[in-house]
Amino acid sequence: MHRTIRLGHVPERIVSLVPSQTELLYDLGLGDRVVGITKFCIHPEEWFRSKTRVGGTKNVDLDKVKALKPDLIIGNKEENEKSDILALEDVAPVWMSDIFTLSDSLKMILALGEILKLEDHAQNMVKRIEQEFVALEKLKLDQKVLYLIWKDPYMGVGPNTFIDHVLHDHLGATNVLKEERYPMIELSSLAEKPELVLLSSEPYPFKEKHVAEIQKILPQAKIYLVDGEYFSWYGSRLLGAPKYFHQLFSE
Repeated sequence: MHRTIRLGHVPERIVSLVPSQTELLYDLGLGDRVVGITKFCIHPEEWFRSKTRVGGTKNVDLDKVKALKPDLIIGNKEENEKSDILALEDVAPVWMSDIFTLSDSLKMILALGEILKLEDHAQNMVKRIEQEFVALEKLKLDQKVLYLIWKDPYMGVGPNTFIDHVLHDHLGATNVLKEERYPMIELSSLAEKPELVLLSSEPYPFKEKHVAEIQKILPQAKIYLVDGEYFSWYGSRLLGAPKYFHQLFSE
């Protein structure tokens, strides 16, 4: 958003508007310093049950955030609406992330570690993630892949996204979609037919019944139900992603 935030002290009352970064804050050991989260911040469950929820990622309840008297709000360019962020800037400093690659993720973790005075925790986490992803280099799918995130209409993941980066740069797959971001598509008229179709658990909760439906349209493809959090959550969830990918694609 091309602006600078200034903090006069180490934040002690934090509101997170990003599910993957909420989980990151927990794993960095923030504890009671996080006072508010969204209804989609489902990890960890103990925070989901106990922390004040301030609405969704796209429709933040401004009054609930104000009532929490935060001294830092954490947002993300893709997850949150610009209008919400601009309004929240009148409440507290809003620190924004914009994530496209693994490198972006690691820089984000280190930056939050510095802001929150948890540098050692953040640096150790980044080293562990880097080590896990080095082991992932042995896994090369070398297949044409379609990653679906929505139904009615079908929507897929194209270039210029974190998921596409994971598919291409870390799993060695070729994305059949060429339109950037999250295009609406007709499965029957794809210019390039996928060899592998990945049905994400989020934001649309694809189930086993959808596998059969899509198999009729794309009979040549292998179709997997996948945990979308490991493909799209760019915080501490990255620690478990390489192991998940190995298990998923080694079956």
